[in-house]
Amino acid sequence: MSNRVALIGAGAMGGAIGTRLAQTGNHLVVFDPNSEKVQALVDHGAFAANTAAEAAAVSDYVILSLNSPSIVRRAVFGETGIIAGAKPGTLIIDMSSIDPDVTKQLAAEAAEQGLRWVDSPLSGGAPKALTGALTLMAGGSVDDVADAHNVLKHVSTNYTHMGPVGAGQTTKLINQVLCGLGFLAVAEATQLALDAGVDAAKIPQALKGGRADSAILQEYMPRFVAKDYRRTGRIDNMVKDLNGAQDLARRTNTAMPLTAMCAEIHRMLTAAGLGGEDQAALMEFFRGPKRENLE
Repeated sequence: MSNRVALIGAGAMGGAIGTRLAQTGNHLVVFDPNSEKVQALVDHGAFAANTAAEAAAVSDYVILSLNSPSIVRRAVFGETGIIAGAKPGTLIIDMSSIDPDVTKQLAAEAAEQGLRWVDSPLSGGAPKALTGALTLMAGGSVDDVADAHNVLKHVSTNYTHMGPVGAGQTTKLINQVLCGLGFLAVAEATQLALDAGVDAAKIPQALKGGRADSAILQEYMPRFVAKDYRRTGRIDNMVKDLNGAQDLARRTNTAMPLTAMCAEIHRMLTAAGLGGEDQAALMEFFRGPKRENLE
């Protein structure tokens, strides 16, 4: 028997998640204000809904893939939101990346309406979603996290219960600190290799299996060298997540000087108009202004 799943948000990430869920036999109903994005999933076998309430009404699970806490709140509690259509016991699975404290508040309000909540942000991006190889970090009760896995197993190979509601979002912020610093370190090292006359394209193979090896090194150094800016994520989304990590650090009185520097560099690139570009565009920071552009 297939899972009855509603997907609210069919952007780059939501679209990839929805494509995978539809292709793996789930009964998927999609709502997004952008009809073209919805149609792309309908072409993969999903069904379109006119509102989030309509999608939730025919589903046992509701996945959210949205960009901010305010959008999540509107999707759940708005006039035509999930609350208006969902039956008691429906499990909301929030795969957005938002503040842990906001997540706890939203989950508490949903519980008052008889709905369950699991926060399950992700790592791996759209390419991993399409192959069912995401890494997911989940927050919620033991039973709810186990129930969510009935759906999320189709898009993930690594699914870890991190604790109560909000723990998934906290873990995602930690993930983004590591990723943000990792992207920056690999971009900086790439520029040093290029300036020193070393074939930077060979470095991932040369360092494979050593202590400096990482998924970011293997994927992104070749892209940095080739100026391959195909978008699998966004610099301004990293700004959002690093801001969230810094907010959490202030609440916990945790010193994070490297994260502060990393966030500032991402903010500089966003201010320069590169916020919508992939992390590969970090190389533009290290390349710096060229003389021909100043004359």
